[in-house]
Amino acid sequence: MKLQSYINGQWVDGTDNGAEVFNAVNGESICTVSSSGIDFEDAVRYARETGGPALRKMTFHERANALKALGKMLMEKKEEFYRVSAWTGATRADSWIDIEGGVSTMFTYSSLVRRELPNETFLVEDDAQRLSAQGTFIGRHILVPKEGVAVHINAFNFPCWGMLEKIAPSLAAGMPVIVKPATASSYLTEVMVKAIVASGILPPGAIQLISGSVGDLLNRLNEQDVVTFTGSASTGQKLRSHPNIVANSIPFTMEADSLNSSILGATVEPGSVEFDLYVKEVAREMTVKAGQKCTAIRRAIIPRNRIEAVAEALKARLDKTTVGDPAVDGVRMGPLVGRSQVRDVWEKVDQLKQSCELIYGGTEDFAITGGDLETGAFFPPTLLYTDQPTQTDIPHGVEAFGPVSTLMAYDDIDQAIAIAKLGKGSLVGSIVTGDNNEARDLVLGCASYHGRLLVLNAECAKESTGHGSPLPTLVHGGPGRAGGGEELGGIRAVKHYMQRTAIQGSPTTLTAITNEFNPGSEQIKHDVHPFRKYFEDLQIGETLITHRRTVTEADIVNFGCLSGDHFYAHFDEIAAKDSLFGKRVAHGYFIIAAAAGMFVEPSPGPVLANYGMENLRFVEPVGIGDTIQVRLTCKQKIKKDRRSEEEQPNGVVVWDVEVRNQHDEPVAIYNILTLVVRKED
Repeated sequence: MKLQSYINGQWVDGTDNGAEVFNAVNGESICTVSSSGIDFEDAVRYARETGGPALRKMTFHERANALKALGKMLMEKKEEFYRVSAWTGATRADSWIDIEGGVSTMFTYSSLVRRELPNETFLVEDDAQRLSAQGTFIGRHILVPKEGVAVHINAFNFPCWGMLEKIAPSLAAGMPVIVKPATASSYLTEVMVKAIVASGILPPGAIQLISGSVGDLLNRLNEQDVVTFTGSASTGQKLRSHPNIVANSIPFTMEADSLNSSILGATVEPGSVEFDLYVKEVAREMTVKAGQKCTAIRRAIIPRNRIEAVAEALKARLDKTTVGDPAVDGVRMGPLVGRSQVRDVWEKVDQLKQSCELIYGGTEDFAITGGDLETGAFFPPTLLYTDQPTQTDIPHGVEAFGPVSTLMAYDDIDQAIAIAKLGKGSLVGSIVTGDNNEARDLVLGCASYHGRLLVLNAECAKESTGHGSPLPTLVHGGPGRAGGGEELGGIRAVKHYMQRTAIQGSPTTLTAITNEFNPGSEQIKHDVHPFRKYFEDLQIGETLITHRRTVTEADIVNFGCLSGDHFYAHFDEIAAKDSLFGKRVAHGYFIIAAAAGMFVEPSPGPVLANYGMENLRFVEPVGIGDTIQVRLTCKQKIKKDRRSEEEQPNGVVVWDVEVRNQHDEPVAIYNILTLVVRKED
């Protein structure tokens, strides 16, 4: 079978046989992979001229809904993906991380985008910045989708998750993608992309697939494109320094393998919950995906007086790990992805043995259950030990990308931190301790060298996702050897595929550009109360100026009795006089409640409910006898998707509220959100 690429809206074969790929369990040939004959200029043009414009016409919410629909479709077809995933050597549990973990990331991004971003094609960021004395010149930041293509070059160990966690924020941002999976497991990516294309959920040109080499693709990119890479540090450095990448300052995000560590706290006693958690976590990270994870624990940093206990406990746990064909009941760890990977890991273990003692596994004479030891890609769980980890560079610079870990002894906390830093930058580190002071010292000491740190103890163990699990809402990446890149991290990842631009002008002009009211902008006034208007009829900048109200002592006393808030500044004349206020003042929340009574239109109408309040700040105190007035301005309109056919169409209106006193000084500023009926879907 020839693996196909999806280019320019068509499935195409390479013009030669290319590389042959084998089943990791039994060595049988699966397919050949080649991208020869592909016109990469056409692929880039198709993304820019067809996929990009179609995605940019969609709002954030429309793109998010497409991600949700894709996720549902992929979940319906998951058993086909599991079947093919077994050829990579993955157990069912390994495949769950790759397949359902990847789909879960898509669902997460769909939800995040619909919750945190507007139903617009662009994003307005941060507050307006006043740039002049009179306020007639202001500045803001907007983000718009880049008008190029996102090229995602992925690693062999997660052919599904690695693709989905990258394309989700790219597509959400409005940027088409070209996916290039690693050859060794590209057949699984191809199956999933075929399902995505066949679904018709994404517009034409939104996704393309390269099976095989990228050829001269990087030469075809320009300043509007983005490249992401996951894989070895050496390959990543080579790609990052590509002349065209450098010449055009093309954003390049690199997530490389790193020598991640896990530190056992000095206060942890053998037999304790934390001790058992540590042993379990190290063993799990060695055996899940047969240790083929860029987040796996390569260096186990342990107090010197706990080395023997940890080593014996790890050996006992690894003895129970059955290696073999994942299709056989009871098998807990499958093979590596291929025979070439087996050879590479043996070479790395031999290098590690130059400065480390082999204490478990590490021999080619080991038993497997099912599969073929000669033609399959099996490797035994292997432990090494170094007594003086600060006196050798080898275990901090050589990574055996398989079920291999090195135990390292430390004498005090400062030395444990120093050992962790010898990895020169890691994607993740973990700290296992029940002592929060110890955890604090270790986290603050290690943080500058890590992209993520897990602190594991008895309190969080049941719900912890573990050392090796990147999460959609948290940053995945790390400094130095780990690549210096950043993926995931919630909405941060979406913004990576957008251009942030500072815009300057008058408040009214910027309001027209951003569809969001800016302070100092022209205010639109009508005779009809804005709460009597449907969502579509409201205009950005539409403003209501209320009647005035003088605050009395009775207001303060009645609100205090109603709320139970008898703070001295409201009731104690003498104490209030000596306070920063210099007099008795009204409750801040009374001012907010009074303001609502002044601007609310009480009769039934299009406003369904108060949806929330944001950015409340009290500016000046309001005393007895002060008079307040409210300005209510339509700041932003956010169209909401209907969750069912029965639900009344509606949207969220953000109102800018300013309460001022008789001196025309602001006393309170905030935003309120109302749910307002739409006349049309």
